Amino acid sequence: MAKKIKTLFYCSSCGHESSKWVGQCPACREWNTMVEAPLPARSGSSPYAGHSGTGPVSRRKPVPLSAVDEASEERFSTGFTELDRVLGGGIVAGSMTLLGGDPGIGKSTILLQAARNIAASGLDVVYISGEESLRQIKMRGKRIGAISDRLRFLCETDLDAVTDILREEKPRLAIIDSIQTMYSAQVQASPGSIAQIREATGILLRLAKEENISFFLVGHVTKEGNVAGPRVLEHMVDAVLYFEGDRYASYRVLRSVKNRFGSTNEIGIFEMRGDGLAEVMNPSEFLLNGRPHDASGSIVTCSMEGTRPLLLEVQALVSHVSYGYPRRQSTGTDINRISLLLAVMEKRLGIRTSEYDAYINLAGGIRQTEPALDLGIVMAVLSSFRNVPVDDHMIVFGEVGLSGEVRAVPMAQLRVQEAAKMGFTACVLPRSNLRRLEAPEGMRLLPVSSLAELVDYL
Repeated sequence: MAKKIKTLFYCSSCGHESSKWVGQCPACREWNTMVEAPLPARSGSSPYAGHSGTGPVSRRKPVPLSAVDEASEERFSTGFTELDRVLGGGIVAGSMTLLGGDPGIGKSTILLQAARNIAASGLDVVYISGEESLRQIKMRGKRIGAISDRLRFLCETDLDAVTDILREEKPRLAIIDSIQTMYSAQVQASPGSIAQIREATGILLRLAKEENISFFLVGHVTKEGNVAGPRVLEHMVDAVLYFEGDRYASYRVLRSVKNRFGSTNEIGIFEMRGDGLAEVMNPSEFLLNGRPHDASGSIVTCSMEGTRPLLLEVQALVSHVSYGYPRRQSTGTDINRISLLLAVMEKRLGIRTSEYDAYINLAGGIRQTEPALDLGIVMAVLSSFRNVPVDDHMIVFGEVGLSGEVRAVPMAQLRVQEAAKMGFTACVLPRSNLRRLEAPEGMRLLPVSSLAELVDYL
């Protein structure tokens, strides 16, 4: 009689384990997230087993903070300024980073280019692919230029073989493309299942800490845009990066959603070219490329990503309602915020926005939800409503409250300096930001405290 395989139920959202299926996860309270998977083996050879059952157990002892070395963590550069910025200054030795993104967005390309740069600096790198053959990798590698012999490639999906090779090679960086293709013989489940992903990540994480090897894991994403597998996977790694952007557009945005060694507010912008990904060192110029002149409904505003100011073009189109119910459509920002701002304009400025369709777009395809965009959106709507173009050399930023007041925004000095660097000569900003602001040479500061004052500058 065949031996019955024991199974557990895992929550795909938080990783909670249950011996039976339940409709709602008792840990994270999400519905219909329990997935059945075989019970992982717990043999003596498993990295999760503390010992084989015989002999003494090696344990670490707790130490006070005064005995901990205060030296900063060891980092090495990827050769990409934008990637180093998102990582917090470079790759930390012994860290594990998860990179997710849509198919064809450029995850393998950016990691291959980073591995090439690191190998060219004299460090050993191993690129392990479970999806492509060596011939396919070489065809892709021809686009990015010559590759040093310090960068070695391996096509393997057996996790036991991978760990043995990495212990023998001891590279500074190991790239796993992708974690969903790895499997361990100790788990009776197919590759890509929740049990296999948990086991593979745990084994590689322990290897990273023991051998001081830095890891980059490529992760597939679901239709919701999250990394496939249990959400606990993101809790196990040190950093989680997402590669975003329209696959039919040339630019790509690298965003950090978790980083134990740096900020999660920084982004990196890349451009896809024939020879791979290229860094965009001046994203404001890149995002404003092709901006129309003397066109109503177009205004430039400034958003902050970490410590980096980004100049964006806000476009608005207001037309008389064709049917009984006005349409509200937004691309690149929160539609609920747009509805709120239109309601404030109708109440405080007397503009019957309920009789007009409103379409808002952040040009360039980038997505931002910072409140500092409020004033720029209102200005663009007013410009389109009155069919009056705004000065091409004017920039607008500020948060709008429900009473129609214009509230202060953080880091106003950096926003004004970025606008001056890009050739803008006038800036409409909250009056409360004016006290701690120094105007750059050639820049006129136009403070406002309410939407009523904003109308005068139109």
